[in-house]
Amino acid sequence: MRELIRHQVQSIFGSFLAILSRGITGVRPIWSGTGPSRNQRIYFANHTSHGDFILLSSCLDQEERARTRAVAGADYWRGNRVRQFMAEVLLRTVLVERNWVERTQDPMEVMLKALADGHSLIIFPEGTRNMTDEALLRFRSGIYNLALARPDVELVPCWIENMSRVLPKGAMLPVPLLCRVVFGAPVQLREGEDRKEFLARARQSLLDIQPRNGKQP
Repeated sequence: MRELIRHQVQSIFGSFLAILSRGITGVRPIWSGTGPSRNQRIYFANHTSHGDFILLSSCLDQEERARTRAVAGADYWRGNRVRQFMAEVLLRTVLVERNWVERTQDPMEVMLKALADGHSLIIFPEGTRNMTDEALLRFRSGIYNLALARPDVELVPCWIENMSRVLPKGAMLPVPLLCRVVFGAPVQLREGEDRKEFLARARQSLLDIQPRNGKQP
């Protein structure tokens, strides 16, 4: 009974966040090279704001949004009880420990468990928010390891535009501003492709769908 209530609360809260984010940002999905799908997916995106995964998930239909979970750093979201409650209960976030010295769980095991349970994931391969002038930081190895371990799951690049201006670092309230999320063609690990080659190609697939001068990719 408690689990049923928990799922209902999560569904209501997820729908509320989707409506709120669409209302504040007017976000619209641009499907470029792919489309909505019932296939299990790993959505990988650029990362400039804590609100990125909320904006991205609001572009998915209700069924896909319900099974999609964002991967986030446990060090931030477990920083206090309010954030931890938000992440673990309301947002259903997959929390991973990024500090390899102090971690008690392997992040790969945590993500693979979520995939094995049938969830789609939202990941940020840069590993942290990009606060620089560079369009995209270098990718960490996690996305390569996921592609290697689960070649059956689609890897979909997603470019999130303007979210860093809607919810800047340190801001408590969002600034109304139009946003877009561009979904690109899925990327697969090629036979014989090594880690460095794959990471470069996956990163480029994201840069390729970045809107330029207000134009669609």
